[in-house]
Amino acid sequence: MPAVVPPSETFAWDKLAFALYPTSGYVSYTYKDGAWGKAEWVSEPYLKLHVGSVALNYGASTFEGLKAFRHPDGQVRLFRPKDNAARIQHSAEVVSMPPVPEELFLEAVSLAVGRNLDLVPPHAPHGASGSMHTVRVLQYVRPLAFASGENLILAPPSEFQFIVYVTPTGSLYGTAGLKAPAIDAFVLETFDRAAPRGVGHAKLAGNYAPTFRHAAAAKQAGYAITLHLDSATRTQIDEFSTSNFLAIKKRSSSGDDKVTLVVPTSESILKSVTTKAIIGIAESFGWTVDRRIVKFSEVIEGDFEEVAACGTAAALTPIRSITYHDTPETTQNISIGDGVNAGPRFLSILSELTGIQSGTIPDKFDWTWPKEGIDGSK
Repeated sequence: MPAVVPPSETFAWDKLAFALYPTSGYVSYTYKDGAWGKAEWVSEPYLKLHVGSVALNYGASTFEGLKAFRHPDGQVRLFRPKDNAARIQHSAEVVSMPPVPEELFLEAVSLAVGRNLDLVPPHAPHGASGSMHTVRVLQYVRPLAFASGENLILAPPSEFQFIVYVTPTGSLYGTAGLKAPAIDAFVLETFDRAAPRGVGHAKLAGNYAPTFRHAAAAKQAGYAITLHLDSATRTQIDEFSTSNFLAIKKRSSSGDDKVTLVVPTSESILKSVTTKAIIGIAESFGWTVDRRIVKFSEVIEGDFEEVAACGTAAALTPIRSITYHDTPETTQNISIGDGVNAGPRFLSILSELTGIQSGTIPDKFDWTWPKEGIDGSK
């Protein structure tokens, strides 16, 4: 087992926000002459790019997000990094960039985390809370691949860059499971985040910046998150601006205890690593998983007893209400569950998920990596 590097004793872990904090640096790889080069460690948080960089001029950039957790043995492990490696390969193909090999991806995230092990938060008390195993703080890992080379014409350059940086973070929406209230959502009907046969299925930088102003307007109106419908008919649920949409189907009054997790399908939805994990947990609970097109009318008609936003940053954030425009001038508010707190079904999923991530409960799925822990001596 690698030597344990304890968390910093001077960092204010109890005041951690979802933000960037200073670290010892990041790892960088350059692709040129048809191959990826060796790792280079950069000790400052800056890049030097040509003004004609295709990433800057034409948006050829993709990124990932994954989490590192400190376990009870003091070791630090990542959650499902191979899934992120596969997804960034898919995204790179969409914007005509060379794929980052899985082996290189795993080396990069190991180096970035390993040289910042003191900035992985403590396992407890801030790593987990009570019987719900609710992870509150962690280290966020951001791989980023982009076309660093220059080109004036609309074509890929010959040089690309892959970097990985990290930062300790708190919760994106300020929720921590059992003791925290759920959040309010607003249906964004004046803007389409993605379109069928578009690039919503890839994690591209350009998919996110156009949502900034809409998210800011929603936040000012009191909504923590926005929900996108399909661009063709605006009748089907795609996903939230930051995460996937998940729901628990309302059970009949006949006493049927079978729980059904509803997962929307769409060409415009990003395949979430966290959603895959939640599906696996739900199936292990014996729940039915219903993957299908989900009509927004089902929300209006009260077909769901619980709704949640699911993603790496959002984790599993319960939704307590969804507001939409029933006319151009008026809105309707749909209460989810009791309209205040997280529901019991998603809390049970969250308990299992965060317990596995933090090492509080056994990882029967073999999702945490590496088994021996991240080696900080490399």
